[in-house]
Amino acid sequence: MRWTRPALWAASVAIPALFALAPVSASAQAGDPALAKEAKDASAKIYFERCAGCHGVLRKGATGKNLEPEATKKLGQARLEKILAFGTEGGMPNFEDILSKDEIKNLATYIQMTPDAPPEWGMKDMKNSWKLVIPPEKRPTRKMNTVNLDNVFSVTLRDSGEVALIDGDSKTIWNIVKTGYAVHISRLSASGRYVYVIGRDGKLDMIDLWMEKPEVVATIKTGLDARSVDTSKFKGFEDKYAIAGSYWPPQYVIMDGLTLEPLKIVSTRGNTIDGEYHPEPRVASIVSSPIKPEWVVNVKETGMIKLVDYTDINNLKETTIESAKFLHDGGWDASKRYFLVAANASDKVAVVDTRDGKLAALVTTKPKPHPGRGANFVHPKFGPVWATSHLGSDVITLIGTDPDKHPESAWKVVAELKNHGAGSLFVKTHPKSKNLWADAPLNPDQEVLESVTVFDIGNLDKGPEVINIAKMAGLPETKALKRVVHGEYNAAGDEIWFSIWAGKTDPSAIVVVDDKTRKMKAVIKDPKLITPTGKFNVLNTQHDIY
Repeated sequence: MRWTRPALWAASVAIPALFALAPVSASAQAGDPALAKEAKDASAKIYFERCAGCHGVLRKGATGKNLEPEATKKLGQARLEKILAFGTEGGMPNFEDILSKDEIKNLATYIQMTPDAPPEWGMKDMKNSWKLVIPPEKRPTRKMNTVNLDNVFSVTLRDSGEVALIDGDSKTIWNIVKTGYAVHISRLSASGRYVYVIGRDGKLDMIDLWMEKPEVVATIKTGLDARSVDTSKFKGFEDKYAIAGSYWPPQYVIMDGLTLEPLKIVSTRGNTIDGEYHPEPRVASIVSSPIKPEWVVNVKETGMIKLVDYTDINNLKETTIESAKFLHDGGWDASKRYFLVAANASDKVAVVDTRDGKLAALVTTKPKPHPGRGANFVHPKFGPVWATSHLGSDVITLIGTDPDKHPESAWKVVAELKNHGAGSLFVKTHPKSKNLWADAPLNPDQEVLESVTVFDIGNLDKGPEVINIAKMAGLPETKALKRVVHGEYNAAGDEIWFSIWAGKTDPSAIVVVDDKTRKMKAVIKDPKLITPTGKFNVLNTQHDIY
């Protein structure tokens, strides 16, 4: 399951009634698990919000295991309830502090029932959802504020359906903007003016940072469940197009970059690398190449990586690269030529040579790599490396990335550093930093999930320091776990920010750590900071600095 899951649902955020249709196949038999309609609808809602991201809407599995009835009935009601309540070491979070006993019981029953088939979402639906709030010609012609935009953070407030724009210089909330449910990612336009945020309800919002108080200037619902967005960034195409990928329906849409008007929809349904048809190949992550007018589109279930040429979207060209199934997240190497993406349920990292348009390598790793964007630094022995942490293993894997000057290390696991636990989601460094940080928010142990690991890059053999970030914040004791997640550097590279992600009704915070001293520098607290999770610094996100 994914990192925006262990938190309470915000009732004010509307999720479409995805599960009001007939089951995929009406094969229920006497004695099969069953729920009353009210309990079934409530369980379907919980499953969509908290489970579908990893297990799939149709429950065929990806990062998480297959949860179709054939598999779940074998486990049985009691075993399923235990897994839901207490989680597993493989990255499955515990829900005992989030869901009631009845909700856990009903959810365990629900996943033994035949999955429901959600509706499609096509061009007519998208155009009906599209709203151009402020046309480009009516937007500011110059920056109307005095905020240092390079050091603004777009912070996901998961359960309130908002993002907080925080001034990184003053450590104050500049504005809170209503968005979609559980924003998964914030991406910047090539110019750095616009923030594009997409939520798990498929709602994409475009925020203008030039305004005195930034607000949404265009919005669209690109699907019923989504994760990824980016823009065109190659010279001559800056901000001309935006692209968003959906989990459901499995497709991506190309839009006008300044208005979000939908222009073209491309389905990703098809055969896997094994030659088997899959009805739900979800678009997991998208990045914009700086060296070609292309997007790298990673299709989770099929293991296909699409290089999408946007020079002529009416005659769209795709280069399809076969890699490994269950593609997830990833980032660029330091040269920005190679893209490394985790095929996490296959325990591999795929390396794409975007200059030559081919697969450079498939690197086998410990279970379930989950890098976020990963981390680039120069290893004292192996030269340039890219790092990933893991959901299913307590290591940080280093992969060599310099085939020209360090061919003996290129596309190989050159080292495995000891993390403070499995269940990690993000690893982070910065070109101006000497530190490598990793979290572990999905570990079932409270001390582990509250802490981070930090290594001295110049002396990796020394071993890590483990720091309990949650205790730094001085939050009141509650029943909710205080998961520390997603380190993000400021523009100067001398601070790293961590979210303390508690329950919807419990106080949360952001802890700012001095990167040099590893000591707390500031704590940002506010009742409006409801379940902060991902944080995206404008400068670092705009230029893919990690």
